[in-house]
Amino acid sequence: MSGFVFNEKPIQIERGDGAYVYDDSGTEYLDMGASYACVPLGHGHPAVRDAVTEQFEKITYVQASYPNAQRTALYELLAETAPGDIDNTWLCNSGTEANEAALKFARSATGDSKIVATMQGFHGRTMGALATTWKDKYKKSYEPLIGDVEFVPYNDSEALEEAVDEDTAAFIVEPVQGEGGINPATKEFLQDAREMTREAGAALVFDEVQTGMGRTGTLWAAEQIGVVPDMLTSAKGLGNGFPVGATLVRDWVAENYGSHASTFSGGPVISAAAGATVSTMVEEAVPAHAGEVGAYLRAELEAALGEDVRDVRGEGLMIGVEVKRGANRYLKQLALEHRILALPAGRTVIRLLPPLTITESEADRVVEALADLLTDT
Repeated sequence: MSGFVFNEKPIQIERGDGAYVYDDSGTEYLDMGASYACVPLGHGHPAVRDAVTEQFEKITYVQASYPNAQRTALYELLAETAPGDIDNTWLCNSGTEANEAALKFARSATGDSKIVATMQGFHGRTMGALATTWKDKYKKSYEPLIGDVEFVPYNDSEALEEAVDEDTAAFIVEPVQGEGGINPATKEFLQDAREMTREAGAALVFDEVQTGMGRTGTLWAAEQIGVVPDMLTSAKGLGNGFPVGATLVRDWVAENYGSHASTFSGGPVISAAAGATVSTMVEEAVPAHAGEVGAYLRAELEAALGEDVRDVRGEGLMIGVEVKRGANRYLKQLALEHRILALPAGRTVIRLLPPLTITESEADRVVEALADLLTDT
């Protein structure tokens, strides 16, 4: 049996409402993890609920070989909201599938095989995406994985320039590393990456599985950087809790993507959930709210925690608090003593990925709880 264990007993979550979840005894928790950023609009958002219910009453699933209004509408919506001239979408079920597709598309479209990725990066658990994931603990047991993958230090343009050459199919990178410890990329590094990959005829892939859907203060993190990648992957928050992923690509990739498919690509119920999520994000300016509350929360954390932590970093409502000891002990105390759920990012980082709808007063509650746990240790 597995679960989120505190005092040897897993918390069994029974229901959720907005930024809160409730266990089987009725205890309320402020959800500062949003199930790894999967519910950016909060639990039970009415727009998503109503869209899913209405579609479910019509038809649950129809294969991608047949057009469906919900899938078509989602294609159009993602093309409208994607950065620059990224106009094509392939739908799937998860972030790792979205990244797997991007790697395949890059090799097919370029005719090259080499993939460049970053140290501390995390791109998924399938054999291709796993090969571009840095830590051995995720992949050692499954080797050999796909070959011809080279890693470079994050934010190191000189190393990247040495790695990206005429044999490179793609450079895949997270605008903000998640599992690696909430490490934001510099604009200069990603701008350099754009120039280097363009010159080499390689694809630049932004893994926005976690940074996308408003998490960093704009719908896509790429918008803040001023860089349009060749491919952009999305999942987690895209369906506000429903399993969906997407690989968004520019025309030159779409024209040479090879043969790739998925049985459950863009089912109508899932597409309805994703369409309602993206539409609500745009119509209610949710990313801008996330940027404002995120900046407020980071500033308050820095002021309250000061030298008691190693660092407070992130973008928007993707925040990492690097502590001086192991993070898991504090996560347990947060849940038990303050009824706040958060996540780890490596051994020493407390990761905050709340619903993007949280208020400043809820942010204050988190600051007070962390100050209580960290400032006297």
